[in-house]
Amino acid sequence: MDRFYGFDLGDAESAVSRLDKTISREPEMLDICREKSIITAYALLPEGKLIIGESACYAPDAAERKIRFKSRFLTDPAASKDIRSFAAGVLGELYLSGELIKGEDTCVYVGCPAGWDRQAREEYREIFEKTGYPPVRIISESRAALVYACQSRHLQVGYDILSKPVLVIDIGSSTTDFAYICGGREVELRTGGEVFLGGGIMDEILLEESVRRSKNEKKIREIFEKSSAWKSYCEFAARRLKEKYFSDEDYWQEHECSELVSIRYTGSPVKLRLVMNPETAAALTNKGVERLGGRSFKEEFEASLKQAKSGITEKHPELIFLTGGVSRLPAIRQWCRDVFPDAVVVTGSEPEFSVARGLSLCALIDDELREFRKEVEDLRASSTVEQIVAPRIGELYQAAVDVLVDPILKNAALPVIERWRNGEIDRLSEIDGYMQKEIDAYIHSAEAKELLTKPIAAWLRPVAYALEEYTMPICIRHNIPYSALNLTSYLAASDIDIKVDSKDIFAVEEITWMIDTIVSVMIGLLCGGSGIAMIAQGLPGVIAGAVISLLVLALGQEKMQSALMKVSIPRIARKAVPSGYYTSRLDKISREVRKNLLESLKEEKNEEITDRLVREISEQIETCLAKMAEIVEIPLG
Repeated sequence: MDRFYGFDLGDAESAVSRLDKTISREPEMLDICREKSIITAYALLPEGKLIIGESACYAPDAAERKIRFKSRFLTDPAASKDIRSFAAGVLGELYLSGELIKGEDTCVYVGCPAGWDRQAREEYREIFEKTGYPPVRIISESRAALVYACQSRHLQVGYDILSKPVLVIDIGSSTTDFAYICGGREVELRTGGEVFLGGGIMDEILLEESVRRSKNEKKIREIFEKSSAWKSYCEFAARRLKEKYFSDEDYWQEHECSELVSIRYTGSPVKLRLVMNPETAAALTNKGVERLGGRSFKEEFEASLKQAKSGITEKHPELIFLTGGVSRLPAIRQWCRDVFPDAVVVTGSEPEFSVARGLSLCALIDDELREFRKEVEDLRASSTVEQIVAPRIGELYQAAVDVLVDPILKNAALPVIERWRNGEIDRLSEIDGYMQKEIDAYIHSAEAKELLTKPIAAWLRPVAYALEEYTMPICIRHNIPYSALNLTSYLAASDIDIKVDSKDIFAVEEITWMIDTIVSVMIGLLCGGSGIAMIAQGLPGVIAGAVISLLVLALGQEKMQSALMKVSIPRIARKAVPSGYYTSRLDKISREVRKNLLESLKEEKNEEITDRLVREISEQIETCLAKMAEIVEIPLG
């Protein structure tokens, strides 16, 4: 699909964006009822016609009129019907204007408060589905705002958002959502959404101050009491005036900032002048409000900021991104700095459209992400990884032999010989069994696995470099950093703090076939003669210590050696050879054991283990690629 839509349905105002990837990656705002941002209201006329936006607020013959219904979605079942009616009106406008074509292969992303749970989001999605929208996905408005901040050419903050902890604050008309993002992953903080703190409170204060000063106060209050729609319409007018004032507060210090609203309820229009000045601006944030328990907007916002701060268990944000029309207010940025003094506070040039634009970007990006993951899956399903791994198996054998032989001799074989020498093992013929157990136990120990980790990581590097020839084009095609599928970056301990623990990428214990084969070959090399490889040249000393008569000695060393296997040799005879001999013996047999082990792995056992080892390693690398593909967050890249 080429075109993607974002629908920011707000409690007070709504907006729709569209992104056509054949033209640009910058979303455009669509006109709904000839406005980029329309009042979230609908009205049903007596003949059944549905109208939306500003005209719905004052249509004199409306049989039904509804406003501010999104904020009631979680508490009032009737709100679903209102949302559906308004959404239907928006859909009709899009079809009528040709901005959306019926049957088009597209999708619509709709925003919701960060605090909504999965069930609420699904119920919300079903409303749009039943209304006839193209496939709909519901995502948090804070995520959409963040994505827009990352992708926008007008905000040079992408690097900070990608690499540093960020707090996104979306100040709507009814709720304020806090979302904490660290390493590109979002953690929702439900503080603001739960207390229903929004810019609408300031709109109410501005309207109240303006009504109180009006010579038509009595008449206006009577209209508001009878018509909630006209009251809300005046609140929307107050909101726009407020945003106009705070967009250039210095200018309005010297000029009048006002708006004349004509209320056409019955008879002659009633005029209401809305005025913004420094005194009113101070009242908007400092005046106590009944529904906030007598606290002011400032007090409630600062309390929410502090609660959000206490809910962050990781690093405190270094960047705070504000969105929503109220974020134009300079005081809000200062309050954020007061609570998070080390954070940089930024906002967009048109913060009221950040969510809508971010929604269509999310739609595009998620589509790219699906294509990206499909290509990774196709790579995994091919024989590419096996073709890269197979020619390098001999190098893996060499690395394993170099790192394991001496530790096996020292930590498994030598202790068994010492136990026989000290009398803990009775007969030489019993050494085989003990040594097999010790070699097997050691090579499967955490110590042996740790020894293997470093050489295997080193062996994997050229494999990873070869694999880049196939993964890099996938990343380039989907506009993401090629390092996202770079296996090399996950092999160093210094990279463990990125998305996947390097030790989980390639599990040494899962190379079972090679490890089991090494156990088998080592047992064959060191045992099969009751540890003779370790004792070897020391046997004459043992025999001499055990001789009772020259007659027994006359049997010959070979027969005497065979006999010694079955008898319990006195401890004093075992001590005839000093322990230092066995230690020095390790150095002499190490090279021979290495050589024989490597030859056995490469030649004698090749048919038995190579194919399976290639398969095991390839499966792990393919699983690693799948994990990396799953955690790639293209929206934040």
